[in-house]
Amino acid sequence: MSEDVKVVLSDREIPRQWYNIQADLPTPVPPPLHPATKKPCGPDDLAPIFPMNIIEQEVSTQRWIDIPEPILEKLLIWRPSPLCRARAFEKALGTPAKIYYKNEGVSPAGSHKPNTAVAQAYYNKVFGIKRLTTETGAGQWGSALAMACKLFDLELKVYMVRISFEQKPYRKLMMQAWGAQCVPSPSQDTQVGRKLAAAFPGTPGSLGMAISEAVEDAVTSKDTRYSLGSVLNHVCLHQTIIGLEAKKQFEKIGGYPDVVLACVGGGSNFSGIAFPFVCDRIHGRKIRIVACEPTACPSLTKGPYRYDFGDTGMMTPLLAMHSLGHDFVPAAVHAGGLRYHGMAPLVSRCLEDKLIEAQSFQQLDCYAAAVLWARTEGFIPAPETSHALAAAVAEAKRAKEEGKERTILISWSGHGLLDLTGYDAYLSGKLTNYELPDAEIRRSLEKIKDMPKP
Repeated sequence: MSEDVKVVLSDREIPRQWYNIQADLPTPVPPPLHPATKKPCGPDDLAPIFPMNIIEQEVSTQRWIDIPEPILEKLLIWRPSPLCRARAFEKALGTPAKIYYKNEGVSPAGSHKPNTAVAQAYYNKVFGIKRLTTETGAGQWGSALAMACKLFDLELKVYMVRISFEQKPYRKLMMQAWGAQCVPSPSQDTQVGRKLAAAFPGTPGSLGMAISEAVEDAVTSKDTRYSLGSVLNHVCLHQTIIGLEAKKQFEKIGGYPDVVLACVGGGSNFSGIAFPFVCDRIHGRKIRIVACEPTACPSLTKGPYRYDFGDTGMMTPLLAMHSLGHDFVPAAVHAGGLRYHGMAPLVSRCLEDKLIEAQSFQQLDCYAAAVLWARTEGFIPAPETSHALAAAVAEAKRAKEEGKERTILISWSGHGLLDLTGYDAYLSGKLTNYELPDAEIRRSLEKIKDMPKP
Protein backbone atom coordinates (compact mmCIF):
# COMPACT_ATOMS: atom_id res chain seq x y z
CA MET A 1 0.00 0.00 0.00
CA SER A 2 1.15 3.55 -0.70
CA GLU A 3 -0.03 4.82 2.70
CA ASP A 4 -1.29 3.54 6.05
CA VAL A 5 -4.94 2.65 6.56
CA LYS A 6 -4.87 3.99 10.14
CA VAL A 7 -3.31 7.20 11.41
CA VAL A 8 -2.66 6.79 15.12
CA LEU A 9 -1.55 9.26 17.78
CA SER A 10 0.37 8.14 20.83
CA ASP A 11 -1.03 8.73 24.32
CA ARG A 12 1.42 11.60 24.73
CA GLU A 13 -0.03 13.32 21.64
CA ILE A 14 -3.56 13.58 23.04
CA PRO A 15 -4.76 17.23 23.02
CA ARG A 16 -4.40 18.77 26.47
CA GLN A 17 -6.77 21.68 25.85
CA TRP A 18 -10.29 22.01 24.46
CA TYR A 19 -11.06 24.57 21.74
CA ASN A 20 -13.76 27.15 22.53
CA ILE A 21 -15.28 28.46 19.31
CA GLN A 22 -16.94 31.34 21.18
CA ALA A 23 -13.58 33.11 21.06
CA ASP A 24 -13.68 33.25 17.24
CA LEU A 25 -17.31 33.47 16.16
CA PRO A 26 -17.94 36.60 14.06
CA THR A 27 -21.33 36.98 15.75
CA PRO A 28 -21.66 36.21 19.48
CA VAL A 29 -24.28 33.68 20.56
CA PRO A 30 -27.25 35.44 22.22
CA PRO A 31 -27.50 34.66 25.96
CA PRO A 32 -29.98 32.13 27.38
CA LEU A 33 -33.16 33.72 28.77
CA HIS A 34 -34.90 32.94 32.04
CA PRO A 35 -38.03 30.84 31.33
CA ALA A 36 -40.25 33.07 33.50
CA THR A 37 -38.88 36.58 33.04
CA LYS A 38 -37.46 36.19 29.50
CA LYS A 39 -34.46 38.20 30.72
CA PRO A 40 -30.86 37.00 30.24
CA CYS A 41 -29.91 34.27 32.70
CA GLY A 42 -27.16 34.89 35.22
CA PRO A 43 -24.97 32.21 36.79
CA ASP A 44 -27.23 32.06 39.86
CA ASP A 45 -30.21 31.20 37.64
CA LEU A 46 -28.39 28.12 36.35
CA ALA A 47 -26.92 27.05 39.72
CA PRO A 48 -29.82 24.71 40.69
CA ILE A 49 -29.24 22.77 37.44
CA PHE A 50 -25.45 22.78 36.92
CA PRO A 51 -22.39 23.13 39.20
CA MET A 52 -20.68 26.51 38.99
CA ASN A 53 -17.48 25.13 37.43
CA ILE A 54 -19.51 23.92 34.43
CA ILE A 55 -21.50 27.17 34.28
CA GLU A 56 -18.18 29.03 34.02
CA GLN A 57 -17.29 26.94 30.95
CA GLU A 58 -20.76 27.51 29.48
CA VAL A 59 -20.26 31.28 29.38
CA SER A 60 -16.50 31.39 28.75
CA THR A 61 -15.04 33.09 25.68
CA GLN A 62 -11.49 31.89 26.43
CA ARG A 63 -10.12 30.22 23.27
CA TRP A 64 -8.21 27.36 24.91
CA ILE A 65 -9.32 25.65 28.12
CA ASP A 66 -7.00 23.19 29.87
CA ILE A 67 -8.20 19.61 30.30
CA PRO A 68 -7.62 18.55 33.95
CA GLU A 69 -5.32 15.58 34.47
CA PRO A 70 -8.00 13.34 36.10
CA ILE A 71 -10.13 13.77 32.95
CA LEU A 72 -7.18 13.01 30.65
CA GLU A 73 -6.47 9.85 32.66
CA LYS A 74 -9.97 8.56 31.94
CA LEU A 75 -9.98 9.69 28.29
CA LEU A 76 -6.76 7.74 27.73
CA ILE A 77 -8.71 4.52 28.31
CA TRP A 78 -9.67 4.79 24.62
CA ARG A 79 -8.28 8.03 23.25
CA PRO A 80 -6.74 9.15 20.97
CA SER A 81 -9.14 7.47 18.55
CA PRO A 82 -7.83 6.36 15.12
CA LEU A 83 -8.28 8.24 11.86
CA CYS A 84 -8.89 5.58 9.20
CA ARG A 85 -9.00 5.49 5.41
CA ALA A 86 -12.15 3.81 4.05
CA ARG A 87 -10.48 2.28 0.99
CA ALA A 88 -13.01 -0.52 0.41
CA PHE A 89 -15.91 1.93 0.68
CA GLU A 90 -14.17 4.20 -1.84
CA LYS A 91 -13.68 1.27 -4.21
CA ALA A 92 -17.32 0.20 -3.96
CA LEU A 93 -18.38 3.74 -4.87
CA GLY A 94 -15.86 3.97 -7.72
CA THR A 95 -14.89 7.44 -6.61
CA PRO A 96 -11.64 9.39 -6.97
CA ALA A 97 -12.34 10.87 -3.52
CA LYS A 98 -10.32 9.86 -0.48
CA ILE A 99 -12.63 9.05 2.42
CA TYR A 100 -11.36 9.17 5.99
CA TYR A 101 -13.30 8.56 9.18
CA LYS A 102 -12.60 9.39 12.80
CA ASN A 103 -13.64 6.24 14.65
CA GLU A 104 -15.43 7.31 17.84
CA GLY A 105 -16.96 3.84 18.17
CA VAL A 106 -13.85 2.63 20.02
CA SER A 107 -14.95 4.10 23.36
CA PRO A 108 -16.26 1.71 26.06
CA ALA A 109 -19.81 2.97 25.46
CA GLY A 110 -19.38 2.70 21.68
CA SER A 111 -19.79 6.35 20.72
CA HIS A 112 -18.39 9.88 21.06
CA LYS A 113 -20.55 10.61 24.10
CA PRO A 114 -18.01 9.69 26.83
CA ASN A 115 -15.82 12.63 25.76
CA THR A 116 -18.12 15.00 27.65
CA ALA A 117 -19.61 12.44 30.06
CA VAL A 118 -16.22 11.95 31.72
CA ALA A 119 -15.65 15.71 31.92
CA GLN A 120 -19.08 16.44 33.38
CA ALA A 121 -18.84 13.64 35.93
CA TYR A 122 -15.46 14.98 37.07
CA TYR A 123 -16.61 18.60 37.42
CA ASN A 124 -19.71 17.56 39.39
CA LYS A 125 -17.62 15.31 41.64
CA VAL A 126 -15.09 18.00 42.57
CA PHE A 127 -17.96 20.44 43.20
CA GLY A 128 -19.38 18.07 45.80
CA ILE A 129 -22.36 16.67 43.86
CA LYS A 130 -23.31 13.08 44.73
CA ARG A 131 -26.02 12.28 42.17
CA LEU A 132 -26.79 13.21 38.54
CA THR A 133 -29.92 13.00 36.41
CA THR A 134 -30.09 13.00 32.62
CA GLU A 135 -32.13 12.06 29.59
CA THR A 136 -31.15 9.83 26.68
CA GLY A 137 -32.56 9.15 23.23
CA ALA A 138 -31.02 6.07 21.63
CA GLY A 139 -29.25 5.31 24.91
CA GLN A 140 -25.73 6.22 23.86
CA TRP A 141 -25.60 9.28 26.12
CA GLY A 142 -27.20 7.48 29.05
CA SER A 143 -24.77 4.59 28.83
CA ALA A 144 -21.79 6.95 28.43
CA LEU A 145 -22.77 8.97 31.50
CA ALA A 146 -23.44 5.76 33.45
CA MET A 147 -19.88 4.65 32.74
CA ALA A 148 -18.45 8.07 33.64
CA CYS A 149 -20.44 8.27 36.88
CA LYS A 150 -19.13 4.88 37.93
CA LEU A 151 -15.55 6.00 37.18
CA PHE A 152 -16.05 8.97 39.54
CA ASP A 153 -18.36 7.23 42.07
CA LEU A 154 -21.58 9.18 41.40
CA GLU A 155 -25.19 7.96 41.39
CA LEU A 156 -27.19 8.40 38.17
CA LYS A 157 -30.84 8.24 37.10
CA VAL A 158 -31.56 8.20 33.35
CA TYR A 159 -34.89 9.10 31.72
CA MET A 160 -34.83 7.27 28.38
CA VAL A 161 -37.16 8.22 25.51
CA ARG A 162 -39.85 5.55 25.58
CA ILE A 163 -39.61 4.40 21.95
CA SER A 164 -35.85 3.86 22.33
CA PHE A 165 -36.35 2.19 25.73
CA GLU A 166 -38.54 -0.34 23.91
CA GLN A 167 -36.44 -0.65 20.74
CA LYS A 168 -33.01 -0.77 22.41
CA PRO A 169 -33.22 -2.83 25.64
CA TYR A 170 -29.50 -3.55 25.68
CA ARG A 171 -28.67 0.12 26.12
CA LYS A 172 -30.74 0.02 29.31
CA LEU A 173 -28.81 -3.05 30.42
CA MET A 174 -25.50 -1.29 29.76
CA MET A 175 -26.60 1.53 32.05
CA GLN A 176 -27.60 -0.95 34.72
CA ALA A 177 -24.29 -2.80 34.38
CA TRP A 178 -22.53 0.49 35.14
CA GLY A 179 -24.79 1.01 38.15
CA ALA A 180 -27.32 3.54 36.85
CA GLN A 181 -31.11 3.49 37.13
CA CYS A 182 -32.97 3.79 33.81
CA VAL A 183 -36.71 4.44 33.34
CA PRO A 184 -38.81 5.09 30.20
CA SER A 185 -39.95 8.67 29.60
CA PRO A 186 -42.52 10.02 30.06
CA SER A 187 -42.58 8.23 33.41
CA GLN A 188 -44.72 8.31 36.53
CA ASP A 189 -41.70 9.33 38.63
CA THR A 190 -42.01 13.09 38.11
CA GLN A 191 -44.83 15.60 38.08
CA VAL A 192 -44.04 16.71 34.51
CA GLY A 193 -43.78 13.07 33.38
CA ARG A 194 -47.26 12.27 34.70
CA LYS A 195 -48.61 15.43 33.08
CA LEU A 196 -47.06 14.62 29.68
CA ALA A 197 -48.21 10.99 29.78
CA ALA A 198 -51.78 12.15 30.41
CA ALA A 199 -51.63 14.84 27.71
CA PHE A 200 -50.11 12.51 25.07
CA PRO A 201 -51.50 9.00 25.67
CA GLY A 202 -49.35 6.31 24.05
CA THR A 203 -46.65 8.82 23.11
CA PRO A 204 -43.30 7.42 21.90
CA GLY A 205 -41.71 10.15 24.00
CA SER A 206 -39.13 12.70 22.94
CA LEU A 207 -35.86 14.11 24.15
CA GLY A 208 -37.70 17.30 25.12
CA MET A 209 -39.98 15.31 27.42
CA ALA A 210 -37.12 13.36 28.97
CA ILE A 211 -35.15 16.56 29.58
CA SER A 212 -38.12 18.02 31.48
CA GLU A 213 -38.22 14.99 33.77
CA ALA A 214 -34.48 14.96 34.40
CA VAL A 215 -34.41 18.70 35.17
CA GLU A 216 -37.35 18.43 37.58
CA ASP A 217 -35.67 15.51 39.36
CA ALA A 218 -32.41 17.44 39.65
CA VAL A 219 -33.86 20.66 41.07
CA THR A 220 -36.08 18.84 43.58
CA SER A 221 -33.49 16.34 44.88
CA LYS A 222 -30.69 16.77 47.42
CA ASP A 223 -27.03 16.93 46.27
CA THR A 224 -28.19 16.42 42.67
CA ARG A 225 -27.47 18.21 39.43
CA TYR A 226 -28.53 17.68 35.82
CA SER A 227 -26.19 16.59 33.03
CA LEU A 228 -26.90 17.16 29.33
CA GLY A 229 -25.21 15.17 26.57
CA SER A 230 -25.59 17.68 23.74
CA VAL A 231 -26.75 21.20 22.76
CA LEU A 232 -25.03 23.31 25.45
CA ASN A 233 -21.78 25.22 24.96
CA HIS A 234 -19.72 23.25 27.47
CA VAL A 235 -20.76 19.95 25.86
CA CYS A 236 -19.64 21.16 22.43
CA LEU A 237 -16.40 22.35 24.05
CA HIS A 238 -15.58 18.93 25.53
CA GLN A 239 -16.22 17.21 22.20
CA THR A 240 -13.67 19.31 20.29
CA ILE A 241 -11.02 16.79 21.25
CA ILE A 242 -12.30 14.81 18.22
CA GLY A 243 -11.51 17.48 15.66
CA LEU A 244 -8.28 18.52 17.37
CA GLU A 245 -7.01 14.95 17.16
CA ALA A 246 -8.13 14.71 13.52
CA LYS A 247 -6.15 17.84 12.61
CA LYS A 248 -3.02 16.38 14.21
CA GLN A 249 -3.57 13.14 12.31
CA PHE A 250 -3.94 14.88 8.96
CA GLU A 251 -0.75 16.80 9.70
CA LYS A 252 1.05 13.46 10.12
CA ILE A 253 0.14 12.46 6.54
CA GLY A 254 0.43 15.90 5.03
CA GLY A 255 -3.26 16.12 4.20
CA TYR A 256 -6.34 18.22 4.94
CA PRO A 257 -10.05 17.58 4.27
CA ASP A 258 -12.00 19.39 1.58
CA VAL A 259 -15.27 18.54 3.29
CA VAL A 260 -16.18 17.46 6.83
CA LEU A 261 -19.38 15.47 7.39
CA ALA A 262 -21.13 14.60 10.66
CA CYS A 263 -24.62 13.64 11.75
CA VAL A 264 -26.40 16.22 13.88
CA GLY A 265 -29.23 15.86 16.39
CA GLY A 266 -28.51 18.19 19.27
CA GLY A 267 -25.06 19.08 17.95
CA SER A 268 -22.39 17.48 20.19
CA ASN A 269 -20.91 15.02 17.68
CA PHE A 270 -21.03 17.56 14.89
CA SER A 271 -19.43 20.27 17.05
CA GLY A 272 -16.73 17.90 18.18
CA ILE A 273 -15.29 17.23 14.76
CA ALA A 274 -16.41 20.45 13.06
CA PHE A 275 -15.48 23.36 15.34
CA PRO A 276 -11.68 23.06 15.06
CA PHE A 277 -12.14 23.13 11.26
CA VAL A 278 -14.72 25.95 11.47
CA CYS A 279 -11.95 27.92 13.21
CA ASP A 280 -9.78 27.39 10.13
CA ARG A 281 -12.64 28.50 7.88
CA ILE A 282 -13.16 31.66 9.95
CA HIS A 283 -9.49 32.45 9.43
CA GLY A 284 -9.63 31.97 5.66
CA ARG A 285 -9.08 28.25 5.02
CA LYS A 286 -11.19 26.85 2.18
CA ILE A 287 -13.26 23.96 3.55
CA ARG A 288 -16.90 22.83 3.52
CA ILE A 289 -18.49 21.57 6.73
CA VAL A 290 -21.86 19.81 6.46
CA ALA A 291 -24.31 18.93 9.24
CA CYS A 292 -26.36 15.86 8.27
CA GLU A 293 -29.83 15.42 9.81
CA PRO A 294 -32.92 13.24 9.22
CA THR A 295 -35.83 14.46 7.07
CA ALA A 296 -38.07 13.31 9.95
CA CYS A 297 -36.57 15.90 12.32
CA PRO A 298 -35.10 18.71 10.17
CA SER A 299 -34.39 21.36 12.79
CA LEU A 300 -31.52 22.97 10.85
CA THR A 301 -32.93 22.70 7.34
CA LYS A 302 -36.52 23.67 8.16
CA GLY A 303 -36.60 25.08 11.69
CA PRO A 304 -36.43 28.87 12.13
CA TYR A 305 -33.72 30.54 14.21
CA ARG A 306 -35.32 31.91 17.35
CA TYR A 307 -35.55 31.54 21.10
CA ASP A 308 -37.23 28.38 22.33
CA PHE A 309 -37.29 26.10 25.34
CA GLY A 310 -34.87 23.21 25.36
CA ASP A 311 -37.54 20.92 26.79
CA THR A 312 -41.22 20.11 26.32
CA GLY A 313 -42.21 21.00 29.89
CA MET A 314 -40.83 24.56 29.51
CA MET A 315 -38.53 24.25 32.53
CA THR A 316 -35.19 25.05 30.89
CA PRO A 317 -33.87 28.49 29.92
CA LEU A 318 -34.80 29.75 26.45
CA LEU A 319 -32.00 29.18 23.93
CA ALA A 320 -31.35 30.97 20.64
CA MET A 321 -31.41 28.07 18.20
CA HIS A 322 -32.95 26.53 15.12
CA SER A 323 -36.06 24.80 16.44
CA LEU A 324 -39.15 22.92 15.33
CA GLY A 325 -40.96 23.93 18.52
CA HIS A 326 -40.49 22.60 22.04
CA ASP A 327 -43.61 20.39 22.00
CA PHE A 328 -42.68 18.79 18.66
CA VAL A 329 -42.66 14.98 18.91
CA PRO A 330 -40.67 13.45 16.02
CA ALA A 331 -41.69 10.28 14.22
CA ALA A 332 -40.32 7.08 15.77
CA VAL A 333 -37.39 6.74 13.37
CA HIS A 334 -34.58 4.40 14.40
CA ALA A 335 -32.00 7.18 14.67
CA GLY A 336 -33.23 7.93 18.19
CA GLY A 337 -30.27 10.15 18.99
CA LEU A 338 -31.33 12.61 16.26
CA ARG A 339 -34.92 13.05 17.48
CA TYR A 340 -34.52 16.47 19.13
CA HIS A 341 -36.61 19.52 18.31
CA GLY A 342 -33.78 22.04 18.56
CA MET A 343 -30.12 22.53 17.75
CA ALA A 344 -27.09 23.64 19.75
CA PRO A 345 -26.95 27.46 19.88
CA LEU A 346 -23.32 27.38 18.70
CA VAL A 347 -24.17 25.16 15.71
CA SER A 348 -27.22 27.33 14.95
CA ARG A 349 -25.09 30.46 15.03
CA CYS A 350 -22.52 28.88 12.69
CA LEU A 351 -25.30 28.13 10.20
CA GLU A 352 -26.66 31.67 10.47
CA ASP A 353 -23.17 33.00 9.72
CA LYS A 354 -22.83 30.57 6.77
CA LEU A 355 -19.78 28.91 8.29
CA ILE A 356 -21.43 25.50 7.86
CA GLU A 357 -24.06 23.87 5.64
CA ALA A 358 -27.00 21.64 6.58
CA GLN A 359 -28.54 18.79 4.59
CA SER A 360 -31.32 16.31 5.45
CA PHE A 361 -31.44 12.64 4.46
CA GLN A 362 -34.13 9.99 4.11
CA GLN A 363 -34.02 6.94 6.36
CA LEU A 364 -33.73 4.42 3.51
CA ASP A 365 -30.78 6.22 1.94
CA CYS A 366 -29.04 6.27 5.30
CA TYR A 367 -29.51 2.55 5.89
CA ALA A 368 -28.40 1.77 2.33
CA ALA A 369 -25.17 3.67 3.00
CA ALA A 370 -24.76 1.97 6.38
CA VAL A 371 -25.18 -1.53 4.92
CA LEU A 372 -22.70 -0.74 2.13
CA TRP A 373 -20.28 0.47 4.79
CA ALA A 374 -20.74 -2.69 6.87
CA ARG A 375 -20.19 -4.89 3.81
CA THR A 376 -17.03 -3.04 2.78
CA GLU A 377 -15.40 -1.65 5.93
CA GLY A 378 -16.75 -4.27 8.34
CA PHE A 379 -17.98 -1.98 11.10
CA ILE A 380 -21.77 -1.68 11.56
CA PRO A 381 -22.61 2.02 12.03
CA ALA A 382 -25.14 3.47 14.44
CA PRO A 383 -28.31 4.67 12.67
CA GLU A 384 -27.30 8.23 13.60
CA THR A 385 -23.86 7.81 12.02
CA SER A 386 -25.45 6.55 8.82
CA HIS A 387 -26.62 10.08 8.00
CA ALA A 388 -23.00 11.17 7.59
CA LEU A 389 -22.37 8.07 5.47
CA ALA A 390 -25.30 8.94 3.19
CA ALA A 391 -23.76 12.39 2.77
CA ALA A 392 -20.38 10.79 2.02
CA VAL A 393 -21.99 8.66 -0.71
CA ALA A 394 -23.42 11.81 -2.30
CA GLU A 395 -20.08 13.63 -2.06
CA ALA A 396 -18.20 10.64 -3.49
CA LYS A 397 -20.60 10.36 -6.42
CA ARG A 398 -20.24 14.07 -7.11
CA ALA A 399 -16.46 13.69 -7.18
CA LYS A 400 -16.84 10.80 -9.62
CA GLU A 401 -19.15 12.78 -11.91
CA GLU A 402 -16.80 15.77 -11.87
CA GLY A 403 -13.71 13.60 -12.17
CA LYS A 404 -12.14 15.51 -9.29
CA GLU A 405 -10.22 14.15 -6.36
CA ARG A 406 -11.29 15.45 -2.97
CA THR A 407 -10.67 14.46 0.63
CA ILE A 408 -13.74 13.67 2.72
CA LEU A 409 -13.65 13.43 6.53
CA ILE A 410 -16.50 11.67 8.35
CA SER A 411 -17.19 11.66 12.06
CA TRP A 412 -17.96 7.97 12.60
CA SER A 413 -19.83 8.79 15.78
CA GLY A 414 -20.61 5.29 17.02
CA HIS A 415 -21.24 1.63 16.25
CA GLY A 416 -24.68 0.09 15.73
CA LEU A 417 -24.23 -3.28 17.43
CA LEU A 418 -27.04 -2.44 19.88
CA ASP A 419 -29.24 -0.89 17.19
CA LEU A 420 -29.86 -3.95 15.07
CA THR A 421 -33.67 -3.76 15.22
CA GLY A 422 -33.41 -0.92 12.71
CA TYR A 423 -31.24 -3.03 10.43
CA ASP A 424 -33.75 -5.85 10.78
CA ALA A 425 -36.56 -3.53 9.67
CA TYR A 426 -34.48 -2.28 6.73
CA LEU A 427 -33.24 -5.67 5.54
CA SER A 428 -36.73 -7.20 5.78
CA GLY A 429 -38.27 -4.37 3.76
CA LYS A 430 -40.36 -2.99 6.62
CA LEU A 431 -38.61 0.35 6.90
CA THR A 432 -40.07 3.35 5.06
CA ASN A 433 -39.01 6.90 4.42
CA TYR A 434 -40.60 9.72 6.37
CA GLU A 435 -40.35 13.40 5.62
CA LEU A 436 -41.87 15.77 8.14
CA PRO A 437 -44.87 17.49 6.48
CA ASP A 438 -44.73 21.28 6.28
CA ALA A 439 -48.18 21.44 7.88
CA GLU A 440 -46.87 19.64 10.94
CA ILE A 441 -43.96 22.06 11.16
CA ARG A 442 -46.32 25.04 10.93
CA ARG A 443 -48.52 23.58 13.68
CA SER A 444 -45.58 23.06 15.99
CA LEU A 445 -44.03 26.45 15.28
CA GLU A 446 -47.32 28.19 16.12
CA LYS A 447 -46.48 27.64 19.79
CA ILE A 448 -43.27 29.65 19.57
CA LYS A 449 -44.41 32.47 17.27
CA ASP A 450 -44.38 34.98 20.14
CA MET A 451 -41.00 33.96 21.52
CA PRO A 452 -38.31 36.66 21.63
CA LYS A 453 -36.14 36.84 18.54
CA PRO A 454 -32.34 36.54 18.84
